[in-house]
Amino acid sequence: MTVTVSEEGLEVKWNGKSIGDILNLTVEEAREFFKEIKYISHKLSIMDALGLGYMTLGQSSTTLSGGEAQRVKLAWELAKIKRGSHNSYILDEPTTGLHIADIEKLLISINKLVDSGHTVLVIEHNLDVIKSADYVIDLGPDGGDGGGEIVAHGTPEEIAKCEKSFTGRFLAKEVFNDSV
Repeated sequence: MTVTVSEEGLEVKWNGKSIGDILNLTVEEAREFFKEIKYISHKLSIMDALGLGYMTLGQSSTTLSGGEAQRVKLAWELAKIKRGSHNSYILDEPTTGLHIADIEKLLISINKLVDSGHTVLVIEHNLDVIKSADYVIDLGPDGGDGGGEIVAHGTPEEIAKCEKSFTGRFLAKEVFNDSV
């Protein structure tokens, strides 16, 4: 992505970088660059923890995938959470476009939210996310007009044992290492 900045703006530098240079930094690079500024560093650390370290600061919001946009919004929310507050979050397919290592980062962040007393509802097809859930509601039996019924509900282990659940069949391989 190319960031356009006026000539006057490019003349202003902070720690040797112009605004254009800073906007071209990835979140991970910016976190290091701003490490001495706690307010900025904290927000960038949250974005990095959610698997967004590869994004540039100047990236246009119109270029974000749905999953990326949700994670940016989640980072914004996480950065302003105060101790003692209890919030509910609904995430729709937040793993879209994520590398496996970044899914792990996302799960760690979601678990921190839950451990802090927040409620997180995730609509997801990724088996790593499903098997880490406290409770699963499996809708089906098919998609679209063939779905909308509760096929199974319970822990991932209970879903994996449900023979009528397509999700359960795939989940059994993950949860029990079976070749069901």
